[in-house]
Amino acid sequence: MSLGLVGRKIGMTRVFTDDGSSLPVTVLEVSNNRVTQVKSAGTDGYTAVQLAHGVRRPGRVSKAAAGHYAKAGVEAGSALKEFTVSPEQLAGLQTGSVVSVEIFQVGQLVDVTGVSKGKGYAGTIKRHHFKSGRASHGNSCLLYTSLYNHGLPPCGEKVMPVLKWFTQAFRRKAKARKLCFPLIVEII
Repeated sequence: MSLGLVGRKIGMTRVFTDDGSSLPVTVLEVSNNRVTQVKSAGTDGYTAVQLAHGVRRPGRVSKAAAGHYAKAGVEAGSALKEFTVSPEQLAGLQTGSVVSVEIFQVGQLVDVTGVSKGKGYAGTIKRHHFKSGRASHGNSCLLYTSLYNHGLPPCGEKVMPVLKWFTQAFRRKAKARKLCFPLIVEII
């Protein structure tokens, strides 16, 4: 794996290429990534770097996390992420240093992980692509979009634990692979 950055999405914009075509881009705020811990193969068994992003009030951090941040000599962050890196990349990093967007180049391909957009409380037809029942010939409006029999025979009194139910839809971890950097702008 390689070193990455933790950030948050600010919005969308567009960039015009040399031939005049418009390219949609996502604007990310990745400033203030602080190294909180450097893990080496000798002490931890693997090589990794732990980054903190954002700012969190000291009263909102647990005592264990506050001690971890104080040992690193950095301000408490709202997000803490660990990246597995090679020993060569680990040599240039120290606890308390700041990792900037300069580790990337224009045109480099990256993988982006985040939380997908939620669709709210959804039924089984929207969430799991179930088919609906007939809308006519004796069905009421409540029955043709209802869930199937969810219990064991003969009376359905015991509910199976792994059924596809209606609940919060689509707000989960998502990953986009091989995205390109068309432009890198560092605003201080």
